[in-house]
Amino acid sequence: MAEPMGFFTDTTVCIGCKACEVACKEWNQLPATDGGQAELSGDSYDNTRRLDGIHWRHVKFVEQFTEDRKDGRWLLMSDVCKHCVQAGCLEVCPTNAIIRTEFDTVVIQSDVCNGCRTCIAACPFGVIDINPASNTAQKCTLCYDRLQGGMEPACSKACPTDSIVFGPVKALRERATKRVAQLHEGGEQRAYLYGADEKMLGGLNSFFLLVALVVGIIGIFNLRDRRTREHEEA
Repeated sequence: MAEPMGFFTDTTVCIGCKACEVACKEWNQLPATDGGQAELSGDSYDNTRRLDGIHWRHVKFVEQFTEDRKDGRWLLMSDVCKHCVQAGCLEVCPTNAIIRTEFDTVVIQSDVCNGCRTCIAACPFGVIDINPASNTAQKCTLCYDRLQGGMEPACSKACPTDSIVFGPVKALRERATKRVAQLHEGGEQRAYLYGADEKMLGGLNSFFLLVALVVGIIGIFNLRDRRTREHEEA
């Protein structure tokens, strides 16, 4: 098996240009929303809104404020499939359409998928959805076809600020740790890594550097708060 590969996304240098979104759509030939006639969301500058079957990259524009609203900042972040080491989607797929590749990435084989949507419910990050063009579940493949050809994924290749960095996961973790230390030394004590260790689903092969404010992780990553839902059902 090849060395595990992944993404390190440094949100402190993301400029929200969406070059990664465009590159992903172009390379993977993903269809436009409603034939290119999608309405503006009215939600900040974010018209993609979320990851789904035709948006495998999503640049988020999140307004973050402290409780007294005296301190605020933009969180600009390119979200993507986390390629979890312990991937729930892979474990529940009844047709074995979801595989783990030699690069330790998680890929859905559209020609094997029966569109049952079980994987959609199993993903804690709300990444997977149905592509209406194929009627199968789809998501980021970490450009598996490009990796097989020795090429860099389209999104990280297009990123002008190196907010998205591609490489061996071990090397990316070392780079990320140094970046957090650099930010701490520069006075930004709120910087931390999300998903860079094995505590979350065995580790995320696509992990992030975030700056903490009031907005929680659930709001940023669309995590399903199972405790809240169970409480409401009770």
